[in-house]
Amino acid sequence: MAINSSHKIAYVCAVLFCTSALAQTAPMPLPMPAEIAAPRDIPYPGALRLDVDAADVGRHIFNVRETISVQGGQPLTLLYPKWLPGHHSPVGRIDALAGLIIKAGGARLEWKRDPVDVFAFHVEVPAGVAALDIEFQFLSAAESNQGRIMMTDDMLNLQWNTVALYPAGYFTRQIPVTASVKLPDGWRLATALETASTSGSVTTFKATTFDELVDSPIFAGRYFKTVDLGATGTAPVRLNIVADRPEDLEIKPDQEEAHKSLVRQVQKLFGSHHYDHYDLLLALTERMGGIGLEHHQSSENGTTPAYFTGWDKNADARDLLPHEFTHSWNGKFRRPADLWTPNFAVPMRDSLLWVYEGQTQFWGLVLAARSGLMTKQQVMESFAATAALYDHRIGRAWKPLQDTTNDPITAMRRPLAYRSWQRSEDYYSEGLLIWLDVDSLIRELSRGRKSLDDFAGSFFAVNDGSHVVATYTFEDVVAALNAVQPYDWTAFLRTRLDGHGPGAPLGGLARSGYKLVYRETPSDFMKTIETRRKVLDLSYSLGMVVGGENRLTDILWDGPAFKLGLAPGTQIIAVNNTAYDATRLKDAITAAKKTGAPIDVLVRTGDAFRTVRFDYKDGLRYPNLERDKSTPDRLDQVLQPRK
Repeated sequence: MAINSSHKIAYVCAVLFCTSALAQTAPMPLPMPAEIAAPRDIPYPGALRLDVDAADVGRHIFNVRETISVQGGQPLTLLYPKWLPGHHSPVGRIDALAGLIIKAGGARLEWKRDPVDVFAFHVEVPAGVAALDIEFQFLSAAESNQGRIMMTDDMLNLQWNTVALYPAGYFTRQIPVTASVKLPDGWRLATALETASTSGSVTTFKATTFDELVDSPIFAGRYFKTVDLGATGTAPVRLNIVADRPEDLEIKPDQEEAHKSLVRQVQKLFGSHHYDHYDLLLALTERMGGIGLEHHQSSENGTTPAYFTGWDKNADARDLLPHEFTHSWNGKFRRPADLWTPNFAVPMRDSLLWVYEGQTQFWGLVLAARSGLMTKQQVMESFAATAALYDHRIGRAWKPLQDTTNDPITAMRRPLAYRSWQRSEDYYSEGLLIWLDVDSLIRELSRGRKSLDDFAGSFFAVNDGSHVVATYTFEDVVAALNAVQPYDWTAFLRTRLDGHGPGAPLGGLARSGYKLVYRETPSDFMKTIETRRKVLDLSYSLGMVVGGENRLTDILWDGPAFKLGLAPGTQIIAVNNTAYDATRLKDAITAAKKTGAPIDVLVRTGDAFRTVRFDYKDGLRYPNLERDKSTPDRLDQVLQPRK
């Protein structure tokens, strides 16, 4: 239909009116509040005093009193630690801070939480005020569904980042602090901090900096033992143990010797130290939450109460101490440049965790073998389990290993429905495979004259005795590798970090004289894992893991169970019309290989029951390493103790 000029004018006016109306009513963003002062590398004009009452273990409450020197008449922003070293992510438990009261000269001051960064509290400091007195509580988890248990009737773990506020605008290394802790009567403690005095149940520590305080947690307990493990250079190393029961502290001479050998082997590997003394903090507990967390002069380690008393039944737990000890060099002293931050509010970038964690995972197992904490066979069986796991990590089709370094931020270690497809923190153990690949290639190219030991002894050993963090970049890693053995290490590493397979990087095993194979009988190491975790691992047969209450805890993406529509949480009721038990299901898998008969499994999801039929005939499959005698046994060379 033709439109005359008057209609056109009316139409244009209507459009302009509607556009104008929309412009007037559509929302516009409000201005953001002023940014919090960025940290500056200048001394804080004052000091902090922090007193923590940790005696209320029955109610899991840390009571905090803090005094902060201030300049009167100036606004102050107090920060609660958010981005935590070792976690590589913003996991500070601000939700557990409660009862915050700030006073000046006895008069209460109102605080205001920042509307953008909720870890920040703004305070208007009146003129003439020289210090603020602060009180609050850290309400640690009373049950495991609230978080990690940090207090029991017999032990506790005090992490200073949970019980302290600090002033914004300064590098934390420039903020002086003096701290004390009150424990239940009769308890003993261990920490990397230096003790200034002890009065009754209160221990006061020598003045330090805020970053070193946060890096020096406490383990304390009713049942406590310290073992002198010798020294790296001139720096003593101690094993400090707390336990649920006094009998768990009993250590046999050969077990103690293996831990002393760890210190000697670490010294031979790195040839340096970057601490005045080092404290391995070890909790043998089933009541306090497990942990493995690195620090510059100590580490927090939690494991099975039977670590010593059931030595032969927990080989898979004995690379924990070597791993965390290695972090003093790799991660704490030498640290990725994009991961180091000036305070705990600046975001971390995790791009080099495949070095920080991946190579540490490698050295953790190697040092466990070299020291005698694990046997060569146990470590080889661990390598086999890792190789199989990542060879089936189908998620590499869309997500390269490099991207998994973002997982501490994106996943924050939450449970995943389909780990083999989603991938999470694979930089740890797939990183181990990459560094085994590097080591074997160096040995091959140098005809056995060089190895990754030479990289460790140069890259991590600079500035012997210095506590000052030395940062590095990807280019620094490549340059250090080239100094050991010239090669195109950039292409080598980027292919493995950015590629999509197929399969895991197993070149290190092949070059070391081994290949991954599957057998019908699990290795002793796999049996140990299944027993301790109380699971039936059928990952490489039916593509699933059965856990407590006969529920599926993991499903291999695109595996047999997945293709039948099974999901995590599904409960197995019966196998071939007979009530389920683990042995019956394994027998059915074995029988199906011989007869070709399908396996009928009755499952329950919610209130719905159904029978799924596995047409699977390949039998039980468990990973093992098989020797290839056409290639030198370089794995044996890797695991041999240093002389």
